[in-house]
Amino acid sequence: MKSEKKFKVTTLGCRTNQYESQAYQDQLTAMGYSPAQEGETADLCIVNTCTVTESADGHSRHAIRQLARENPNSKLVVTGCFAERQPDIIKQIEGVTHVVSNKDKENLLTAVFPEEDVPEFAIKHFDSHTRAFVKVQDGCNSFCTYCIIPYVRGRSRSRTIPEILKEVENLISNGFKEVVLTGINVGDFDGNPTEGQKPQTLADLVRAVDQVPGLERLRVSSIDPDEVNDDLADAIVNGRHTCQSMHLVLQSGSNVILKRMNRKYTRQIFLDTVEKMRAASPSFTVTTDIIVGFPGETDTDFADTLDVMRDVQFAKVHMFPYSPRARTKAALFPNQVPTEIMRERKQIILRTAEETAYHLRNRYVSQRLTVLTESLDPKRPGEISGHSDNFLQVWVKSSSHHANELVTVDIIENTPEGLIGRVVNSCNCG
Repeated sequence: MKSEKKFKVTTLGCRTNQYESQAYQDQLTAMGYSPAQEGETADLCIVNTCTVTESADGHSRHAIRQLARENPNSKLVVTGCFAERQPDIIKQIEGVTHVVSNKDKENLLTAVFPEEDVPEFAIKHFDSHTRAFVKVQDGCNSFCTYCIIPYVRGRSRSRTIPEILKEVENLISNGFKEVVLTGINVGDFDGNPTEGQKPQTLADLVRAVDQVPGLERLRVSSIDPDEVNDDLADAIVNGRHTCQSMHLVLQSGSNVILKRMNRKYTRQIFLDTVEKMRAASPSFTVTTDIIVGFPGETDTDFADTLDVMRDVQFAKVHMFPYSPRARTKAALFPNQVPTEIMRERKQIILRTAEETAYHLRNRYVSQRLTVLTESLDPKRPGEISGHSDNFLQVWVKSSSHHANELVTVDIIENTPEGLIGRVVNSCNCG
């Protein structure tokens, strides 16, 4: 009997990469392949790489070499942003059989198996997740001075709303309760209009997805504050299933640094956007990205960022030390911040992020929240964690609960790791 073919997919970087890798897994499963288990060798390996920082490049190289070493006779396909930026270097890595550019990502399996009938590039599941990321847009037109992404992902382009709705419906029919609309720059979403057709907006998309039967939660991925106009704010705050939390990108609290980064907003625009959302929805929370040590960042600039952090009290902060990228303007800027200062500032940001998030969560002790359970942690036996509608992490006893359950929880304690809750009842939703 012919043995079943096995595959491995390794993903680095953003949620858009995670979406694309899931599409490969769904395609391969439909073609009769199954995931290689621990210790099994694969017939096909795919590495979806990232190049947003020098560290990401290193992780990508390591993942490629590790798969080549562990699966010596497999087809090894490398794609993603590092592959787009350094294809010749990747081709020289022993074991690599194919390098696929970002523009050909959706046809990757057709390139590898030209004689086979390859299923549609779309997702029906999201393995190991209780929330499903749906790519609605790709590419970026912003050309921030530190960012390589427009060069490796190309110009902004969107999917159509009917195409997105079909994918969301499939995910819900497969048991997903929460969907995240994601992309490289989701604020650029236009619905891919034909010539003479009026572009659609992200607010139009949010309202359309919000109406899909069976959906319990809808989130919008990372977005710039200047792209949250009144229409989008209304769609999110007043939607039926839209979550009261957003990932608003700050990068720096200094107007001087924001201008040098070529960001399209100011510190005040960011704060006004947060205030607008919280005025309409008092429990609204914000997560963000911050870059530490951008060229020319002074102590005053850094203090401006800390001031914004303390003012907003982010639910979570993703912190990135500045990493020079060839071909970007910032790589040529004078006054590069010394490594030691960058390291000190990084620790201050992380400490401030923990302190301010803790203070934010304190407000919710003795309140009742709805939590979508997500994952068990071996370090916390007998407990399962999840997130509230407004993206606060909550831990509850796991004795009678599994992942992907909506439960009503009374919050009884705040800890550095998150809130502790007592389950009142399970929500038989969806």
